[in-house]
Amino acid sequence: MEQSRALERIEEILRESKTGVLSTAKNNVPNARYMWFYNDGLTLYAKTSDQSPKYDELDENPEVHVLLGFNDTENHAFVEINGRAERINNQETIDWLWEEKDEKFFGSKENPHLKVLKITPSAIKIMNDNQEPAEVNLL
Repeated sequence: MEQSRALERIEEILRESKTGVLSTAKNNVPNARYMWFYNDGLTLYAKTSDQSPKYDELDENPEVHVLLGFNDTENHAFVEINGRAERINNQETIDWLWEEKDEKFFGSKENPHLKVLKITPSAIKIMNDNQEPAEVNLL
């Protein structure tokens, strides 16, 4: 798959898939959890609490791995993303990402523990696509 088509396909999967797995590592031990993801182009965003273990794990190692996609359709395409996470405490970004369902976890978007992870990809692989697998290196 040529790179421009691969990028289009990646963005399509990112737009269609919101629930994925974020993996971090601390002391060389991996830790994975489901999260809701949002994208702006290839950049991913996820809401979190500054009291969660992942928040501290990123101090030691900001490199993350994300699995996103694979739904119950005929095409089981998903992406594997290697990237670097940074923690954002920006109310404008929180407002952009806020959904009614977030009240269950955070109470309100003014919760002082509500933070955003911004994940900038360095490499993305498209897997299980009906076409040939593709990898896009972004460094």
